[in-house]
Formats: sequence, C-alpha cells, structure tokens
Amino acid sequence: MTVNKEPFHKTIDKLKSEGNYRVFNDILRERGEYPNAIWYGPYNIKNIVNWCSNDYLGMGQNKVVLDAMHTALDQTGAGAGGTRNIAGTSHYHVALEHELAKLHKKEGSLLYTSAYVANEWTLVALKQIIPDIVFLSDSANHASLIQGIRHSGADKVIWTHNDMEDLEEKLKNVSGTPCIVFESVYSMDGDVSPMLEVCDLAEKYGAMTYIDEVHAVGLYGEHGGGKLEELGLQNRIDIVNGTLGKAFGVQGGYIAGEAIVIDAIRSVASGFIFTTSSSPVICAGALASVKYVMDHNELREQHQLQASKLKRKLAHYDIEVHENASTHIVPVMIGDPVRCKKLSDVLLEEHGIYCQPINYPTVAEGTERLRFAPTPLHTDAMISELVDSLRKVLNEN
Repeated sequence: MTVNKEPFHKTIDKLKSEGNYRVFNDILRERGEYPNAIWYGPYNIKNIVNWCSNDYLGMGQNKVVLDAMHTALDQTGAGAGGTRNIAGTSHYHVALEHELAKLHKKEGSLLYTSAYVANEWTLVALKQIIPDIVFLSDSANHASLIQGIRHSGADKVIWTHNDMEDLEEKLKNVSGTPCIVFESVYSMDGDVSPMLEVCDLAEKYGAMTYIDEVHAVGLYGEHGGGKLEELGLQNRIDIVNGTLGKAFGVQGGYIAGEAIVIDAIRSVASGFIFTTSSSPVICAGALASVKYVMDHNELREQHQLQASKLKRKLAHYDIEVHENASTHIVPVMIGDPVRCKKLSDVLLEEHGIYCQPINYPTVAEGTERLRFAPTPLHTDAMISELVDSLRKVLNEN
C-alpha cells in the first residue's frame, strides 16, 4: 500500500499525549445479571459493576423483551430483507411506529437505524422540504444535531445554552423559516432545558420546534413519554427525536410528529430510504419494551430514587457533581483528561467499577468527568461501594 501513514500516527499520538485517546473496554453483559458484567482486561478477566451504561432501566435484560425477540427470530428469521421501500417493512416495523406515535401523542412516527441517524437525516430532509429554513441550535446540542445542521447546508444560528434572552434576540433577526433545535435532557451535564419557555418563544415568532428526547424518553412522564409528557407539552413541539437504545434497552431511533410531516420526511430522507431496515427481531423487542415501560411507572420511580441516593451520598462526602445536574445523569467533575482516565482505570482494575472517562471532544476541555448512570437495578450496597471506592481513588490519585 502507498498510503502515507504519518498523519494517522500523528493523530493517534496527539490524542494519547492529551489523554483523549479512547479505549473500548471489552465487556460481556450476562443475561439476568445486570448491572454486573464481565471485563476482559489486557491481563485478566474479572467481574465488574457497570456504572456507565445507558440501558437506564435494564430493559435490555427484561424477560418480556427477550421473549418477544426470540419469538420474532423464530417467526421471521434474522434480517429485514431489504430497505423500507423494497421488501424491508415488516409488520413489526409498522406496529412499532404506531406505538411510538401513541407514546408521544403524535399522528405518526418514523423508524431509523439509530437516533444519531434520525437526527442527522431528518434535519437534512427539513432543508429539502423547507428551502429557506434557518436552524437555531442550542450551543450544547449533541453531535448528531450539529452534524445534521451542518450536512443540511441550511443557515444556522447558535444560541447560548438554555439562555432564553439570547434565543429571543436571535429569533428577532431571523430571515426565513426559523426552526429551534434543542434537547430536553442534556446527557453530559444532566441538566434540563426550559421547554415551556422555548415553546412560548416558538409560538411568538412562528418558529418550528425540533427536540431531542433521547435521554428522557421512557424515563419521565406518567407513561414514559419524556420531559414533554411530564410537563404537558407534547402538543406544542413539532418533531420529537427519540431512541430505542437507552430506556428501552434495544437499538434504533425515531422521530414523531404530524402525519404530513412524517410522510414528507419519509419520502426524501436519504439516510432512511437507502439503507437496510432494522431487523424485525429488534423491532419486536423494542415494541415489547415500549409497551412494558409505558405501563410500569414504578421503574421510573425506582430509577429516580436510586439516582437521588447516589447524588446525596456524593454530596455528603463533598464529591463534586456538575452544578446543573438535576436528572438521573450524575457527572462527577474531574477537570483534567489524564487524571480522569487514570481514575477510570483504577476504579476498573482495582475496584471492579466500570465508568468510562468523558473527555474532549465529548465535553469541553477542562470539564472532563466521570459520568455515572444509576439504574433501578443498582442496589444500595452497590451505591455505597461505588462512593467508598471513588473517595479512595480521588484521595490517592
């Protein structure tokens, strides 16, 4: 091969020297044992407790979900057999889209292979459908939203994170069709957007609204419809993005909205049209999970309870959690990439506690953190063991 490898070496060397090189830990989840898992380390194999999974409710281990997937596998086989347009729309796809629309109190929904893909290609499609669209994007938005806006080629305006005065000032000066793009729960800081105020400004200035609820759907609201359901705002947002890979414990993403909006996006979104559709087995599991989560509010209550217990215990020992963290996401602030990686390594290797370091570019430099994700299945004993271990490694490193 004639490829010049020097740029590749430089890229990796730079990441390693800055402490930002990503290591993918080799983890084996065991059915029925979550959040316990097995870590295949470089020198040994050991049992660990997973504290950073986004299987927030443990639905990836739920018997109802697994049974549905086994049934679908035996019934349909492994794959979808095509794109959604050509032989790849199974009855499971149709039923799941119907259930997701019901969850969000919308007329329709559209499945994608992931929530990242859903964000990117929906935003690209909106530019095709509305040529003069102008995206007003929260400065803390997820990479998928940033990439979708960039890829669309539309005009964009960035507004200061959760700052309603700045958003209104930007709305006043928009020339074209404004579309406010934001999230409900921000995954790195664990904070929440002022959704009611955003909706009020959108109505005042005639703006569309596009919200990413991936870290809220299934987890908030009486039926798991997210922060919008919790606040009674489901009818005031135009397009909702959600995931099947977090609270629902399976895989995939989607959008929900009015029927004509979904139909138009379905008809032009390249990332939806020209790819093999999700396996019916995945759809069957997701469908069972959505139905189960909608009917079991006690899961959400226990989830919030365990998250509160962890935050209280950390506060008791003056371990710094992000000042705006008000949700189930618990970011312990470190502020140095090398130290953050070291702490993560020691917790895993010496204490059997797995929490991936969150460094740049996922978060801004100087705000590196360990982000803990308690679930209903993390016991009080696990919480105590985590905090005791964390205190020890923070003092020693």
